[in-house]
Amino acid sequence: MRFTRAGALIGAVLLATSLGLSACGTDDGADEGIVTTNGGEPQNPLVPGNTNENMGGRVVDRLFAGLKYYDADGQAHDEMAEKIETTDRKNYKITIKPDWKFTDGTTVKAKNFVDAWNYTALGSNAQLQSYVFTPILGFDEVSAEKPTAQTMKGLKVIDDRTFTVELQFPSIDFEIGLGYSPFYPLPDAAFKDMKAFGEAPIGNGPYKFKTWEHNVKIDLEPNPDYRGGRPAKNKGLRFVHYQTFETAYADLQAGNLDTLDTIPSSAIATYKNDLGDRAITKPTAQNQHIGVQSNVPHFAGEEGVLRRKAISMAINREQICDKIFHGTRNPARDFTASTLPGFNGNLPGAEVLKYNPDEAKKLWAQADAIAPWSGRYEIAYNSDGGHQEWIEAVANSVKNVLGIEAVGTPYPTFKDIRGLITGRTIGKAFRYGWQGDYPTMLQFLTANYYSHSGTNNVDYKSPEFDKLLDAALAAASLDESYKIIAEAQALMLRDMVDIPILDYVANAGRSDKVKKAELSWNGLFDFEGIEK
Repeated sequence: MRFTRAGALIGAVLLATSLGLSACGTDDGADEGIVTTNGGEPQNPLVPGNTNENMGGRVVDRLFAGLKYYDADGQAHDEMAEKIETTDRKNYKITIKPDWKFTDGTTVKAKNFVDAWNYTALGSNAQLQSYVFTPILGFDEVSAEKPTAQTMKGLKVIDDRTFTVELQFPSIDFEIGLGYSPFYPLPDAAFKDMKAFGEAPIGNGPYKFKTWEHNVKIDLEPNPDYRGGRPAKNKGLRFVHYQTFETAYADLQAGNLDTLDTIPSSAIATYKNDLGDRAITKPTAQNQHIGVQSNVPHFAGEEGVLRRKAISMAINREQICDKIFHGTRNPARDFTASTLPGFNGNLPGAEVLKYNPDEAKKLWAQADAIAPWSGRYEIAYNSDGGHQEWIEAVANSVKNVLGIEAVGTPYPTFKDIRGLITGRTIGKAFRYGWQGDYPTMLQFLTANYYSHSGTNNVDYKSPEFDKLLDAALAAASLDESYKIIAEAQALMLRDMVDIPILDYVANAGRSDKVKKAELSWNGLFDFEGIEK
């Protein structure tokens, strides 16, 4: 679902990184029944179409209801959709349920979906999630740097409860993706001042916005008017912003934090003994990569391809997963996540993801023949995300194999590093991760590598790759789509677009005050279902 703070991986990215002030909390009379959980300062105001990272995303997804929602196992269910009708996967007629309200009391209408989608797609609004509307007819005109249209011609409001969508080509992923946050509706009030709206969102989901104390916490309360399939089973959520997972874990053990979705690496070897039946583990759709943008010296063109392949083969992923994560991570075998339907762990060219010091040295020498290496190899990471140990292990592995100076470079917070990456001013390699927003490989690939995606961290621009993704989306069956996705990923391995490192087996925990807390398919808690 977005870049994680463990990025996301958690990206995003994914995977949840935290930030802000260290915090402790105890229930008092006013807070009894409210679930405290780890969070972090969102990168941007809480506008669905401009939220592409995990700290904002976990809040936005509680505040809004879409046409669909995803349960803890990743299955899609109708939420606001009463009917989604299509005969060709290209033309859709969507009917929404009646009398559904935003928290300002206004009724959610078909136009609220269409207006929100058009706003997010419009190039002049510079929304990070605009790429998701690529399949809709008219997106190209609307999304241009200088738009030639203000609205997509593929969207038409029929009446208060009905609208139609025409795609440029059939899409095997479109309907399942309708629970993703850029597809949420927005109330009329949002368009009066979108930045102010993002500081105090008006939604239609299972929770209502209450307060946002920047860098400290975000409080949500149950929405009594919510009519969908994921009602809150607690009295509210408090996302507490921590500087480190170690502090959060100490609070979890002390009973001052109810749920924690990322156990610090310092406690992975002991947390199951520490927590007993309150320890939680689950394979999830999350990954960690190392990216580098082409404006960094030595990483453009053919030289960059050779250096990324050499660095990849200089990294001992098996050892990192075993020694640092005690088997709670798996070496990456593609650019998505091994838990996703259609995953192929034997892609052509995947040998570049295996530890091979001799081949790494050969490739590095080939790159030196193009331009001799100078400087040092730095990997940026956010200190509030629990990444130091594995990043330093990667740097040491690269240093030992290639004989260059390689170091991890910390930045204080996830928000800090995301701003530099999206601003193209990071100037060095960086850690990023992705957490799935809906459970398909195409969601990982279109989000992170489509040429026009606002979440393309590494500036990968390949018309050949884009055409393969388009073909995978237009495939007549899932099996056909999976074959084309494998072709696309083989091309990515040839171009070595970034360096996949590991996939997640999520490690989490709950306090003794919590009766029920389950991780969902992407490593986040099923927040609505947490019971105290």
